[in-house]
Amino acid sequence: MDHVAIMKKSWMLLEKIISGEKKIESRWYSNKSSPWNKIKPDDNIYFKNSGEPITVMAKVERVMQFDALNHNKVRKIISEYGEWDGIGINDRDKFFELFKDKEYCILIFLKNPKRIEPFSISKKGFGSMTAWMTLPQGIEGVRRAA
Repeated sequence: MDHVAIMKKSWMLLEKIISGEKKIESRWYSNKSSPWNKIKPDDNIYFKNSGEPITVMAKVERVMQFDALNHNKVRKIISEYGEWDGIGINDRDKFFELFKDKEYCILIFLKNPKRIEPFSISKKGFGSMTAWMTLPQGIEGVRRAA
């Protein structure tokens, strides 16, 4: 299955994925949202900064899901996996503050990240504010010429 992850440009995460500094994509939710229970090893993830075309792709190596989070569990996840998620040691408290009240966390381990020829997508049917698209029909169903 294919997925599109829409990233916050100011965090410069696409470069961290390409360089290998970021080996995990994490998603933190108050409610079970895509890709919860929809992503598995060998799926494709296409990455894009908000407002820009897709420029990076990676394969899913493995997935970990956590629920019933509390402050201790959130701290533990950030402590154990933060470095792999591209979170520097000095930024862990900032990210704890962002995620401390979330109920769910998905850790998606990435493999074989690469730059790809940029292309745009249509978010029609997913909502303009969506940050993750799961595409059972594949990327070609939403792909547009850049």
